[in-house]
Amino acid sequence: MDYGKQITYLEEKLKGPLPGAAAQRKMASKVRGISMDIPPDAKESAVMGLLFPKENDLNLLLIKRTEDGRPHSGQIGFPGGRREDADDNLLITALRETHEEVGIPSTSITVLGALSSLYIPVSKSNVFPYIGFTSQQPEYVLSADEVQYVIEVPVRELFDPAIKSIKSITPSAFPDITLTTPVYEWQPEHIIWGATAMMIAELEELMDF
Repeated sequence: MDYGKQITYLEEKLKGPLPGAAAQRKMASKVRGISMDIPPDAKESAVMGLLFPKENDLNLLLIKRTEDGRPHSGQIGFPGGRREDADDNLLITALRETHEEVGIPSTSITVLGALSSLYIPVSKSNVFPYIGFTSQQPEYVLSADEVQYVIEVPVRELFDPAIKSIKSITPSAFPDITLTTPVYEWQPEHIIWGATAMMIAELEELMDF
């Protein structure tokens, strides 16, 4: 696969108008009674969707979060977290969190652009997703407090329509709630849903495999 052309194409697409909410909604769960309006006390967060070559294919880095009882406990997502006072901007937040959580230095990441921001009511976070590329398969140093393990997913497999389905999900942090939601079921033990799936849906539309 000529991933160089894919990266160049994606970088150009990220400069133009984004699919935004129309793409995100394709993988949104139907949760009644929760407002999607961004409240004035919403916290700013940022994540990094990192692409890299592996075995002649382009892969996307995801992480399995530690089971800690917090709103996104045990879920599959991108490296990232809350903006800190010392962060001059949200890109710095995404790069810092990626280094802290999985050990990838910002100097090895070429930032291609940003996807549309997404408000997550359960954690009252307005999340800004960035897309990056590194030319080498990463070497990881995981934060044991935050990350159980990393997941390297070939994007061609992730974007295969056959792995999309509707599932009933019970979040580990909210055992009394069951959601019916679209998912990317890459493997039976690796089901991607919620905000991460919504961000991936926009990336998928931009990459146009």
